[in-house]
Amino acid sequence: MDDTVHIASLLVHCRPELLPALLANLECLPDVELHQHSAEGKLVVVLETGHERQILERIEQLQQLPGVLNVALIYHELLSPEGATA
Repeated sequence: MDDTVHIASLLVHCRPELLPALLANLECLPDVELHQHSAEGKLVVVLETGHERQILERIEQLQQLPGVLNVALIYHELLSPEGATA
């Protein structure tokens, strides 16, 4: 069994008037943690997944949410079972 963990940080930009709806939608997505957001519609989202494919799936899901203008992968770290960064 592969216990590798993928940590990714995303910058999400949305239309400010749709921010409340986006925040509610984020709560429904697995592996997604809202780290911070601004009233201007900028959000920092962190993902913790078991495979990099899941990161791509979450990015695609986020891009399809109403009001989302852009999703950018800012950081990706791979943690091995031994605790070392790969």
